[in-house]
Amino acid sequence: MRPVGGREMLGKVGHAALMLLSLLLLWQEAAAIEVPLDPKIQQDLKQPPTIIKQSVKDYIVDPRDNIIIIECEAKGNPVPTFSWRRNGRLFNIGKDPRVTMRKRSGTLEVGFHNGGRPEDYEGEYQCFATNDLGVALSNKILLRVSKAPLWPKEVLAPVQVVEGSPLVLTCNPPPGLPPPLIFWMDSNMTPIHQDRRVSMGLNGDLYFSNVLVQDGQKDYSCNARFNFTYTIQQKNPFNLKVQTSRKVAETSPSFLTPEGSGSFKMVLRDEQLLLECIAAGLPTPSIKWFKRGGDLPAQKVKFQNFNKTLKILSVSEEDAGEYVCMADNRLGSIRHSINVQVKAAPYWLDKPTNLVLAPEENGRLVCRANGNPKPNIQWLMNGEPLNKITETPTSANREVLGDTILFRGVQIGSSAVYQCNASNQHGYLLANAFVSVLDMAPRMLGPKNQLIKVVMNNRTFLNCPFFGSPLPELRWFKNGQGSGLDGGQYRAYINGTLEIKRARKEDEGIYTCVASNMLGNAENQVQLEVKEPTRIIQAPTHQSVLRGSKATFHCKVVSDPSLPTTVNWSKDGERLDLGWRLKKDEESLTISSVSENDEGIYTCTVKSEIDQDSASARLTVSDRPDPPIDLDLSDPSARSVRLTWIPGNDRRSPVTEFLVQFEENRWEPGRWQNLSSYPGDLNSVILQLAPNVNYQFRVIAINSVGWSQPSQPSPRYKTTAAPPDAIPRDLRGWGSNKDNMEITWEPLHDLEKNGPNLQYNVWWRRKDSGDDWTNVTTSETKYVVRHTETYVPYEIKIQARNELGSGPESNIVIGYSGEDKPTDSPTELRVSKVGSTRANIHWKPVDLSSVQGEFKEYRLHYWRESSLVPGLVVSKEKKTTGFYTTVPEPSGILKDLVPYSKYKMFMVVANSRFESLPSNNVEFTTAEGVPDAPRFFRINRRSLDTLYLEWGKPLEPNGILIGYQLVYQRVNGSRLGPQQFETFRPNMTDFILRLPDRSARYKFNLSALTKVGMGEVYAEESPLFSNEAHIDQVDIATQGWFIGLMCAIALIILILLIVCFIKRSRGGKYPIRDKKDLPLDPVDQKDQDGSFDYHSDEDNKPLQGSQTSLDGNVKESDDSLVDYGEGGDGQFNEDGSFIGQYTVKKDKDETEGNESSEATSPVNAIYSLA
Repeated sequence: MRPVGGREMLGKVGHAALMLLSLLLLWQEAAAIEVPLDPKIQQDLKQPPTIIKQSVKDYIVDPRDNIIIIECEAKGNPVPTFSWRRNGRLFNIGKDPRVTMRKRSGTLEVGFHNGGRPEDYEGEYQCFATNDLGVALSNKILLRVSKAPLWPKEVLAPVQVVEGSPLVLTCNPPPGLPPPLIFWMDSNMTPIHQDRRVSMGLNGDLYFSNVLVQDGQKDYSCNARFNFTYTIQQKNPFNLKVQTSRKVAETSPSFLTPEGSGSFKMVLRDEQLLLECIAAGLPTPSIKWFKRGGDLPAQKVKFQNFNKTLKILSVSEEDAGEYVCMADNRLGSIRHSINVQVKAAPYWLDKPTNLVLAPEENGRLVCRANGNPKPNIQWLMNGEPLNKITETPTSANREVLGDTILFRGVQIGSSAVYQCNASNQHGYLLANAFVSVLDMAPRMLGPKNQLIKVVMNNRTFLNCPFFGSPLPELRWFKNGQGSGLDGGQYRAYINGTLEIKRARKEDEGIYTCVASNMLGNAENQVQLEVKEPTRIIQAPTHQSVLRGSKATFHCKVVSDPSLPTTVNWSKDGERLDLGWRLKKDEESLTISSVSENDEGIYTCTVKSEIDQDSASARLTVSDRPDPPIDLDLSDPSARSVRLTWIPGNDRRSPVTEFLVQFEENRWEPGRWQNLSSYPGDLNSVILQLAPNVNYQFRVIAINSVGWSQPSQPSPRYKTTAAPPDAIPRDLRGWGSNKDNMEITWEPLHDLEKNGPNLQYNVWWRRKDSGDDWTNVTTSETKYVVRHTETYVPYEIKIQARNELGSGPESNIVIGYSGEDKPTDSPTELRVSKVGSTRANIHWKPVDLSSVQGEFKEYRLHYWRESSLVPGLVVSKEKKTTGFYTTVPEPSGILKDLVPYSKYKMFMVVANSRFESLPSNNVEFTTAEGVPDAPRFFRINRRSLDTLYLEWGKPLEPNGILIGYQLVYQRVNGSRLGPQQFETFRPNMTDFILRLPDRSARYKFNLSALTKVGMGEVYAEESPLFSNEAHIDQVDIATQGWFIGLMCAIALIILILLIVCFIKRSRGGKYPIRDKKDLPLDPVDQKDQDGSFDYHSDEDNKPLQGSQTSLDGNVKESDDSLVDYGEGGDGQFNEDGSFIGQYTVKKDKDETEGNESSEATSPVNAIYSLA
């Protein structure tokens, strides 16, 4: 397209380029002003028009539409007005009733409701948007109406062709706008099948590389579909007649399209390249493509239509070159070269953009475009070519240098819209860019008096957005003092931001930013507060827990006290929904009944209004492993077999061990027994087995959580029989009578028998006799050798055997025949050095041969005959103690005797089964000792300054008691005061102790005395009795105000009781229930109307109250609310209110039992007045 407004260029190109280079080297350009999008500034800002929406350059419309819309939208301040040109001339919209323009818009609407044809409005349209500051232009919009012409009427003669020959059926569709889509069908509306032999070309013709007889069995019709109008035009069908021959001759390839050996193709940049080669021949040729001088761009090339079409999307300059297609069959090949040239419509390299300048500033507009051929650049201002505009005073500030316009020292009133038109023979580009000269006093754009909270030690930015033209200078001040802040801790940016490199507490304060230019000043303030950071000081840790257990993640936080924080938990990046299983408190998250679904990464996030911190931990849920599967037996042998299995899921806890169990169906069928264990990294092991056992196996996996379920059993495996391998255990010989020896052993286990008919070979002979072995074979587990001498040693051995042979012999063990009673007894038994609890024992030994068995001990039998304390009854239980000794003059010590007692004793000698006759009896008495502790020791307080001590005599006085000793001392925390002593006669068992300090506590030690000394101590400490609280209350009650209050209360109660007695003396009946029945005591006399007769035996009972006892003891107040109800049935609610039944009469027995402590209830008296 031609340049808008003409094609005038600058003079000599070389001279212009040199001048442009020198000017740009000397050019000092101010940065263009970026106008912020602040609504207030935009509202006040004067701005030339800018096209923001327009219709496409090639605008095709449907003729059936009732309305055509040609869009043109623009913005500017003041609001632009719009005008149109049609075919280069002013389009007077007001004169055409079918054309209207939308309000505040340049969009045209052409309506055809009342007649008219869209074709009448075809043409080239261009929109002009105008305000006080300039004119903006739209592209030239070519409006065309879509066309779908009918196919010309024609009669097609039948097409005759020889079998094997090529054929082209031409389509020649009618021209449409836009071009139609072509496809072939038969008269039955069935699409024509296409393949390597038959296909449609890019021009719509149908090509047959060779014709077959079956091709004549249908007709062929070309169809054109016009997408814009949704119509299909159909050409009259071709009737194909194929002439057959006896022998079809094969032919070498030849091209049906394109013709000749070479052709030319031009394509525009960024468009689609389609190259086509269709060949004839029999057999059907195949098509191949390549590019001379290089490879085909594999990322861009696509092959279509059975390799007959090469397609490249978005062509670029490097796609130019020579492309070759080759058709070949077995008779030969042929080639065709296509020379592809890539041209380009203009495209932008540097599109001009809007320029906002302050007065006296410099600037430039750049318009750079490329194309093939290279486009011409033309500048326009407000829609008029610059070279045709009359010179004005502002023109001197503007200079055009090819694709660049330079502005120097611009002035108010020089705002305009400039258009750049780049064009060549393939198209054009049009861009609008306005130059706006703006003067504006400084303005603050941010919110006023902001409060900024930042985290200590963080890099901090205080923003102060501002605007003005010329660009204002901005300075920062702190607390209204000092010079501008810049340098050191601070850094001021040109955009108004102040950086504090590391915020500290001393940086808190009020910061003021001041913007200034020649038109005025503006300022704003920011208050800065520096806060402690929010940190997690105890982060959650990775956890591995058992399924069904509880997991707890801790998250302890510290933050600035003035900043509220929130703690949230998430799992795998998604926020957790808390419920009965997931609960959180201030410092932790607890998950109950953990399952596999709870596994994941848990993150604790703590947020304040200015910062946050987070920490994560993984939760792994482990469980017992799944059982192994697919047990398999292999490598069988006589005593082993290989067992292999597939491990199950370890449930996130590695398997550490596999336990192999077996079950055999002969001895204990159904009972699984452990065979062996193996490391968790094995799944194939050789099992060592016993002979003659029918096994089956199962495997259990074990991890840190526990055991899996057993696997399914393996197939059974039976081992062959063999002689025994094991030796019977625990072989021994012993005599059950004095003339025999029983040989016993532990039988072999069932799995040790190794074969049927298990028996034992037993050998024995007298030790050191040199005799031959005597043996016997038995299936029992013992054998008795009879007629032996008493207690004679024998050598014994044993061997197991079965039907397949004998096992190994055991080692020789020594056994003995039976024992008899000892023939001799110890003699000359005596005592010496008798003390209070022990005595030395002496005796004359026996000859060991007379023991007639294994010598065990000298056994002393002794008992306490009586106590030397008059009247003390003792137990005569017999005791024994043994002495093992073989010395010529044996002796021993008898211990643990009771002092001051009479003992008797005798001695025997013992073997394993028998004792000898007793020795001589001996009597002796023990010396006096110290007594046991008193039997009990109790401390009671009976007055303010006395303690009542009571104790019991020792169970074992161990002598004659001569008295008791009491040691006591004051307790003050962990310190003890000086000891004080009291002694008592032996017949005293109580004592009243007066205390010098009634509020002090004491520690007491009491012990009994004999002439030997002081006995075991009974220690006790005076506890903090409940009476001590009442002692304090007595002190409070001595206050005058308390006595006056109690007297007033007593007077009121007395008056109420007098009134009550007067009422009751009249015999009145008063209903005590209205709607709700209350339970009554059996003695209550109730009338039918629900009232009580208050005449009672209790009327004559004295009124009793609480008082302090005269001896100084204080007891709890009898005037309690418990007595105001029915004995102990009165209750109090949690809030202190009284509940219960307010009956007047008590059970007589109860009343009599409490006469000393209960008072007539004043509450009953009050209720009787109701």
